[in-house]
Amino acid sequence: MGSNTLDRLSGAQVISLPQQRRTPSPTRGPILEPIPDEPLAVVALGARGSGHSDVIAALVGSVGPLLDVPAASYLVVNHGHGKDVCAYLPGARKAHPFRSASAPVEEPAAARPPRRVELSLPDPLLRHFTLVDAPDTENLGVAGGRVLHDAVQRGGAVMYVLSAGQLPGRFELDILGEIAQTSADVFFVVTPRADGTWYAPATALGTPPADDVDLLALGEIAPGLGDDDPAAGAVEAQRLAIATAIPALAEAPWFAVDPAAGDTAYLRRALIDWAAAEGMRRASGNPPVPPNAMRTVRVAEGVHESDWAERLETAARTETHVVRQRLAIELANIHLRCVQEIVFGAGPSGLPEVLDREMHALSLRAVAECDELVDRLLTSAATQVLGAPPDEGVRRRVAAGVRRGLADDRAARDLDKVLLITSTAGVATVAGGGAVAGLGAYPVEPGRTILPSVGVGLAGGCYGQWRGTGPADTNRARSWAQRSIRSVELELLREVSRRLEATHRALAGVLAEAVDHGILLA
Repeated sequence: MGSNTLDRLSGAQVISLPQQRRTPSPTRGPILEPIPDEPLAVVALGARGSGHSDVIAALVGSVGPLLDVPAASYLVVNHGHGKDVCAYLPGARKAHPFRSASAPVEEPAAARPPRRVELSLPDPLLRHFTLVDAPDTENLGVAGGRVLHDAVQRGGAVMYVLSAGQLPGRFELDILGEIAQTSADVFFVVTPRADGTWYAPATALGTPPADDVDLLALGEIAPGLGDDDPAAGAVEAQRLAIATAIPALAEAPWFAVDPAAGDTAYLRRALIDWAAAEGMRRASGNPPVPPNAMRTVRVAEGVHESDWAERLETAARTETHVVRQRLAIELANIHLRCVQEIVFGAGPSGLPEVLDREMHALSLRAVAECDELVDRLLTSAATQVLGAPPDEGVRRRVAAGVRRGLADDRAARDLDKVLLITSTAGVATVAGGGAVAGLGAYPVEPGRTILPSVGVGLAGGCYGQWRGTGPADTNRARSWAQRSIRSVELELLREVSRRLEATHRALAGVLAEAVDHGILLA
């Protein structure tokens, strides 16, 4: 095993490698930092049969999957004083009781599958971080990959699970490659095969795509490694394969875990150590009160005669148009992907799940685009008025003033809004923070951005309408998808304009007040 150290505890095996912070690569661009205000989470990811749900269960002292959640739903396991389960569905203003597929048929089922199921358990491990079990990678697709990336970036860590002899496909390598470009930590876990063995001959290794011949060749070294220790051989073979495909993950730690035996001691310890270090890093990088946060900040000399307000209005109008264009292009791409799935993939019966996943990714994109625009406008306008780029303390004061302005603006009411696609291909609106909370696959902390969230989802009637349809309904499904996406485009772009216009008014009001008084009052 060279310089790697192999530890043992109750049958558990771990290959421990020094974990390092990845530095920016000239070919991949800058590192994307996790959001400091977000709670810590470890997202478990893996293909069907990898056992990622079993590893989640083993970490909290259970055997077998904790809950039988729908294939497209995320399971979020957090700390609580007792066991509690609830489901979050787009369009609902509060959480619903969760009914699993194995529940008695007399219990009423939700009209549509939840995007998120939350399970609270009194396990001490969950005091350190939340565990998130993502859908199988086969169920993600392009849009699902974007949703996963959002959860990973906010949570801070990924636990990628493979069974012995299983090699990642091209789509999984793409996901891991994207994660490697962030500063999220990655933990690899290898589980036994379905028959309980660790050894898999080369011919039994997973069948990668045709362009993954290099991975298959690396997998053939498995029989020669760990003849005395099959688990170590399985880990080393897969580690070499992934390190060759994604060099940025070469230093990530690897663990061999048998969920049925509950031998997670080394994995638990590594995750707790990560949470302690990551929590300190986030807290030190984003203190509750920045230094000199309440100091007197004077406006720039001569700003009264400047055209800062006109420049802010022009920038807001131009940037809003750009955001609308980007979202319109993304909606056109969504239409193409949905048609492709209807004709060549999931078919008409799978259209609601595919479209809902696309709308989820679109929601994240719209929120991110608006937040980035607001941040640019705030920085540019505050720099003109104050004469210097705002530091964190000044930025927070201006942002607080903008939030107050939005709350007092009668035209900006109900910015917390859900756009719900109906069975008639129209769009209904549901307002309120509770409704927005039901949109996320991974919960969003309220108030972490200036603008409240907006999102799109499918009503339960859409699922009932297309359940049981077949190839004969292909043309009808394509027409319905086109009309639905067009309705979303009209409503979402109108909502984006309204939100950004209200933010421009609030920001202009805060800065105009500072100009009138000569100091920043927010």
